Amino acid sequence: MTLGELPIGKQAVIKSVGGEGALRCRFLDMGLIPKTRVEVRKVAPMGDPIEIRLRGYELTVRKDDAAEIEVVPEEES
Repeated sequence: MTLGELPIGKQAVIKSVGGEGALRCRFLDMGLIPKTRVEVRKVAPMGDPIEIRLRGYELTVRKDDAAEIEVVPEEES
């Protein structure tokens, strides 16, 4: 499952971070690293972007970028 598929209000743990080059580095710089717990807080009315909460702060990412981050739902981790 990807971060973009995670339902609102559900928590998950990041399994892997995809993307290439600068995009992957940007994800890691923002704190999206494996074994980090994330929660989807809001989704824009048209479905893009999504707001997630991790490490005590909110972060907004585009749905296409969220599709590069693989997560494991909290129940399964």
